[in-house]
Amino acid sequence: MPDYTKLAALAEECGFTNCAPMDISTLEFMQEVRDMCNPGQCNRYGTSWSCPPECPSLEVLQERVLGYSGGFLVQTVGELEDSYDWEGIMDAGLTHKANFGKMWEALEKQYSQVYAMGAGACMLCESCTYPDEPCRHPDRMSASMEASGLLVNKVCTDNNLGYNYGQDKIAFTACFLLNE
Repeated sequence: MPDYTKLAALAEECGFTNCAPMDISTLEFMQEVRDMCNPGQCNRYGTSWSCPPECPSLEVLQERVLGYSGGFLVQTVGELEDSYDWEGIMDAGLTHKANFGKMWEALEKQYSQVYAMGAGACMLCESCTYPDEPCRHPDRMSASMEASGLLVNKVCTDNNLGYNYGQDKIAFTACFLLNE
């Protein structure tokens, strides 16, 4: 099992606001959550190897996740001027992506296997090769928790991590699955 005290220190070092151990048995891969990834609601649908319809099926994801010994949730909470502060939302999202990349690199040095699910579509490459060529980095590509069928607020609640931090705040959440 991962040492969560060390993981919490690493998460803070990487810039995350909050973190919590994640019990893999709490993860429910729900089709109704995956179905929210559709052309009418998300402009990333059908534009990336990490997004539906191309990301792994819920059955494949569930089987993959069960092979890990532990999990860890991380969050970046951003302050907004008001609920219409699109620039603040984007800035918090970019900060979260940067934190996510730093954490993933650090974890890969410490664990034999790391599987990550982020917030939003994979942004590892400036432009995705989808659908013309295979993914450039299939081992580093990350689907979002939602594209993976996970209801993020439920995952947070089930693992004692806050989700809604009040008016004029936004939280971006990701998770890492680990094997020693």
